[in-house]
Amino acid sequence: MGEAAPKLDDLVAAASDVAGQVGRRPVERVEVAAVNAKQSRSLYQKRQQIYPKLVHGRFRTVKWIVMAVTLAIYYLTPWIRWDRGAGGPDQAVLLDLPNRRFYFFFIEIWPQEVYYLTGLLILAAISLFLVTSIAGRVWCGYACPQTVWTDLFIMVERLVEGDRAERIRLAKQRWTGGKILRKAAKHVIWLLIAMATGGAWVFYFADAPTLASDLISFQAPTVAYVFIGLLTFTTYWLGGHMREQVCTYMCPWPRIQGAMLDEESLVVTYRDFRGEPRGPMKKTTADGRPHGDCIDCNQCVAACPMGIDIRDGQQLECITCALCIDACDDVMKRIGKPKGLIAYDTIGNLERRRVGQPGKLRLVRPRTVLYLGVLLLVGGIMSFAFATRSDLELNLLRDRNPLYVTLSDGSIRNGYTLKILNKANAERHFALSVEGLPNAVLTLGAEGDPGAIDAPADKVLAVRVFIAAPASDLKGGSTPITLLLVDQDGRATPAETVFIGP
Repeated sequence: MGEAAPKLDDLVAAASDVAGQVGRRPVERVEVAAVNAKQSRSLYQKRQQIYPKLVHGRFRTVKWIVMAVTLAIYYLTPWIRWDRGAGGPDQAVLLDLPNRRFYFFFIEIWPQEVYYLTGLLILAAISLFLVTSIAGRVWCGYACPQTVWTDLFIMVERLVEGDRAERIRLAKQRWTGGKILRKAAKHVIWLLIAMATGGAWVFYFADAPTLASDLISFQAPTVAYVFIGLLTFTTYWLGGHMREQVCTYMCPWPRIQGAMLDEESLVVTYRDFRGEPRGPMKKTTADGRPHGDCIDCNQCVAACPMGIDIRDGQQLECITCALCIDACDDVMKRIGKPKGLIAYDTIGNLERRRVGQPGKLRLVRPRTVLYLGVLLLVGGIMSFAFATRSDLELNLLRDRNPLYVTLSDGSIRNGYTLKILNKANAERHFALSVEGLPNAVLTLGAEGDPGAIDAPADKVLAVRVFIAAPASDLKGGSTPITLLLVDQDGRATPAETVFIGP
């Protein structure tokens, strides 16, 4: 073996010894070279533009279907109508911020019911954990908004500029009228898609047909134009320019998913025991052995939207889109080899097959059982809470200052504020009574009739309630009482409180 190459510091030291005899110039030249060499080392690698190749296969077909369905849901949902009766909005999905309501078809969520949204977020998170533990990052590869819009933008780019080889050639060409026209057309379409994306988003916060008309006539609120502008820019920039960088550098999920996966999770894998040593079909290795099934065509790399080589093993950048499987299966079909050189498989199965054992799929594992159990528990709690949900809520506040008032006849009076939340879409009529003080007199305001309370539809009604009772009926300084609000159907809703006396 030859001697190890001398290090840069050793060269500097040797040059210094020589310079001691012939002067300082050689040392200066070597030092400058050393500084330049160190400055040329960079901790940041410039992004290499990725030009994914169009492939055909079952996973590409699934991605087309998922993209079409998810985009249709996003763009069309604000236009779906839902009859909620007189006075109610007829938009099926609406986040009504001015009136503090969230409508989802037959469901109406009030601000004090935000726990339903919390429960939905928990369900979504646990579902994502469960799916990831079973099948890896399929959410990232198929349904993540970044993936869907990036896929859409790449489709537009392919239609305007051509497939991978054509786009690469176009990027290397000098700027001509034809190149400028194709680039401009691509960016215009991207901007139109981004603008439609921002426009669809604001339609979830106001009546879509009305807002669309106001936007066209420039009568819409300024905040609507601001948000459309922001979402247009972010969609255009993230989907058209940053693409895979969002998944690699901005999204935290690739780093979190490591805690969700184990050796029995399905991931996109390269079966190296079958593909190695890779090389041309008609040639052999240096020691005369035949090559494996992998002919090193790099079609899996060309198809990858993240620009990685799945043959290097599991990587942070892999979003499990499985396009490399379609690309490899197509090559295997052409050369007469079995499909599945790259496939959905588990790390455990790779080790089993490497030693000649059959593979097996283990869906029931401690982590999947745990995630499924939590999912069912939270889902059950939310379903029960929603099934037993009341369309009427009461909030009773007792006056603190003064605690009580002594009237001219010697009786004691307490004051309360009763807030009646009528969640129904129709006006309701109630009667109010008090239990716990048999001789108490209840009035609304100054002379209001407690037997005729009209609560408007889908609103909160606040009424002043006064209760007067003889001092002889009071037992101690505080007496528990119950206010009963009875609707026209005889259903009573209680509100517990106390009556304060001397």
